[in-house]
Amino acid sequence: MPNPLAPGSLAGKRVLVTGSSRGIGADTVGYFAEAGASVVINYRNKEARAAKLANSIREAGGTAIVVGADLTDPESVAAMFDQVQAELDGLDILVLNASGGMESGMAEDYAMTLNRDAQVDLLTSALPLLAPGSRVVFVTSHQAHFINTTETMPEYLPVALSKRAGEDALRSLIPRLDEAGIGFVVVSGDMIEGTITATLLERANPGAIGARKEAAGRLYNVSEFAAEVAAAAVDPIPANHTRYVGDVSDFGPIEGE
Repeated sequence: MPNPLAPGSLAGKRVLVTGSSRGIGADTVGYFAEAGASVVINYRNKEARAAKLANSIREAGGTAIVVGADLTDPESVAAMFDQVQAELDGLDILVLNASGGMESGMAEDYAMTLNRDAQVDLLTSALPLLAPGSRVVFVTSHQAHFINTTETMPEYLPVALSKRAGEDALRSLIPRLDEAGIGFVVVSGDMIEGTITATLLERANPGAIGARKEAAGRLYNVSEFAAEVAAAAVDPIPANHTRYVGDVSDFGPIEGE
């Protein structure tokens, strides 16, 4: 997938993408780095993978640092931002990509804790590092964004409800962000082929991804969707603060329209 960002277009910019040691987050970080940004690769427990990604960026002439943090732990988040402040002296782009809720062995309220509470705490903690003109991007799915009007797979319901709750909580901060000159945009996409979520859904409900692909006509892959996330960090913000990726004809109504 070609990089949607022009070479050098983000020179001097500082970017943090949560959950960026693999998948959509890793590809998004790659696009930012290729455009000249100094990137922060965040991971929870995939340190070796994050370090390998950072090394590949540095070998290509880019700038990358690796910062581990459990986003559900406020002290861990505070330590992450302390390191970012010390090494980069602030942020210009914050991508809230990390999410979860389908993992086994987690507490019953883990999805809500990560997808709502942690996202709000993370953005609130990041505000001192974000100057006027900066941008915050929240990554979600159509299945979560439209959950109040469109049913989803039972296996995905806890994630969908918690992601929508997180989106609503973040949207409530838009007036505060506007006052500080910080842009905010939600990127909503259909199921993405090749992600952990898609793998877990297919395992729990064999044929689910194939059925969704047939209904939608096509599904974006990881690199294609990551390109949309990267572009959302620099493109004009839609009036309803939402960038839709892929077909939404099976969902709706579209908010703000």
